[in-house]
Amino acid sequence: MGAVLLISDDLSRSGRLARDLGSTRHCSIHDLYAEVEPAVVPDLIIGDAAQLTSDAIVRFKRLLKPVRAAGAPFLFLIHGNAARAEAQARLLGADDTLSATSAIELMRETIEQLQDQGGSAIATELAAAARLFFAQTFFSGRAVTPELASTGAEPVMRAVQQCGIRDWISAVRRFDEATQQHCLIVAGLSAAFAIELGLHDFDSSRLTKAALVHDVGKTKIPLSILNKLGRLTEPEMTVMRMHAAIGYEMLVDSGFSQEVLQVVRSHHEMLDGSGYPDGLRAPEIPDLVRLVTICDIYGALIERRPYRPAMTGREAYSIVQSMTGRLDADLVNAFRPVIIAFDPNGA
Repeated sequence: MGAVLLISDDLSRSGRLARDLGSTRHCSIHDLYAEVEPAVVPDLIIGDAAQLTSDAIVRFKRLLKPVRAAGAPFLFLIHGNAARAEAQARLLGADDTLSATSAIELMRETIEQLQDQGGSAIATELAAAARLFFAQTFFSGRAVTPELASTGAEPVMRAVQQCGIRDWISAVRRFDEATQQHCLIVAGLSAAFAIELGLHDFDSSRLTKAALVHDVGKTKIPLSILNKLGRLTEPEMTVMRMHAAIGYEMLVDSGFSQEVLQVVRSHHEMLDGSGYPDGLRAPEIPDLVRLVTICDIYGALIERRPYRPAMTGREAYSIVQSMTGRLDADLVNAFRPVIIAFDPNGA
């Protein structure tokens, strides 16, 4: 669960509330009458003011404007005259209200519901921003550059950090274009994997960027093959498998690092040499490629295809685990927390 911002006219009372909500909720308490702005970007805002004077309302409006810009929902706690406080809360734009004397469990449930809604809205907004990358490159004929790839990867990383991989995949699944949806899912899984592995910002960004462009070569595959409703024939599969080498050739002189280029060319290589296009074996396959390959396979399995429904998280991870000897077993195990975050029953 992400950050909760409590805006209060009584720091002692709100401090007790924050403790009662439990240590799993990262609560930051801000004094309504302080002259400084809140220091956090919250996933949820709670208004806890017993005296909603005209001055308090003006102060709330001033504080709420910047912190709600990212779409965080706003819960207001009702003290005293319920009808009046309810009306005032609605004027402030509260998404929901709750009696300040309500049982703490009810308050926890309300907070969790609002955070889920807020996370979904933020993920949808950031998915739309990331989608612009494809409109500017994959589907426009414009060359893909590292700078453009960064503009696409940045909202993916923000969404996964703020909302989690489950909300990200849910948002991306609403897009119809299959290659676009797949690349965004794989990029999101890669960003979540980077967080689990504790990668530094530079390495996380590079991994997410590589995942975002890994299938760029598919833009050169005939649509009759790319969008075929049934399974591909062997000749069609041969053409489809050309996308990795084609993508590499598309990007090789565009300023991308060798590590990103390796992902584009080698994300279908397997440790036992059974992959393509070069039949590489374990010592020849870098870690960045191994990471994206796991995300690529898992992402494809949880996506709906014309010839099969989307697999559950558990079904998909079972297949990934069964590929021992072809995938890096240590990284497959390290990927488990990402799967659980996406589907609590998935591992």
